[in-house]
Amino acid sequence: MTHADAPRLSSRIGRLLTRVPRLTLLAGLVAGALVLAATSRFAESHALMINASPSLPYWAIWLDRNGTPARGDLIVFMPPRSSFVIRHFGTKPEPFGKRVLGVAGDRVTETNREFYVNDKPVALAKLTSRLGEPLALGPTGIIPKGCYFVGSEHKDGFDSRYAAIGWICKSQVIGVGRAVL
Repeated sequence: MTHADAPRLSSRIGRLLTRVPRLTLLAGLVAGALVLAATSRFAESHALMINASPSLPYWAIWLDRNGTPARGDLIVFMPPRSSFVIRHFGTKPEPFGKRVLGVAGDRVTETNREFYVNDKPVALAKLTSRLGEPLALGPTGIIPKGCYFVGSEHKDGFDSRYAAIGWICKSQVIGVGRAVL
């Protein structure tokens, strides 16, 4: 390199240095857009839900909207629309969270208000609701494809042991949950 080449090299370095902030800004914008898109996709398939019901022993549930429920899983679902549900939970009830106690193909039976899944006792049904209304018993038989028998350990849980809830089918399921708190 000669003395005469120094101004040209200096000029190239100067142009490069003025481009670096622009390139850095452009790279940052592209990276930010990618992060926002990934976050948006993640938010569409996941949620943190707060449980206000005493029928589950935890108050925060991490929800995976793409999960496939299995026996023992916690699921979040929309209850069926009925006059009974409206009287007890309002016209726009919040989603319910319950455990999957039975899956498609399992056999649900009932004797003296005690429910069994594949001959294993899972829940005892009360006679009346918290408002004193009689509680009709939920379905028995073979759980249909795409449906679940759901329940909770809580004696006052409102779940598949009652006709007003019944089987919970795929179209009602919002997602599979995991207790976080």
